[in-house]
Amino acid sequence: MVTKDTLFILERSYASEDGGEYFCRDCVEVDGLLALFPELAEKLDVVRVPWPKPRAAVVEALGQSNQNCPALAFAEGGFVNTQDALLAALRERHGFPLRNS
Repeated sequence: MVTKDTLFILERSYASEDGGEYFCRDCVEVDGLLALFPELAEKLDVVRVPWPKPRAAVVEALGQSNQNCPALAFAEGGFVNTQDALLAALRERHGFPLRNS
């Protein structure tokens, strides 16, 4: 039985076929919140997943068609995986501050 919400976030970066290194802007924003508010982050199970799809842990929790990250799976069922909805859920469910922009 899951007792905490689970946050799925992509690993730090990935190298593309053209040799460039990229990061996910939304994941970096959420990762920054976790770092700035570690006492709130403790309320979550944080799972870092690799960039390539299929993302097995996300598929298992949210289904094949919901592999977008970051994603927040609620302990009681349901999830959000769009940035605005995720940030709102982190605020409402865990007390993270509001984004100013």
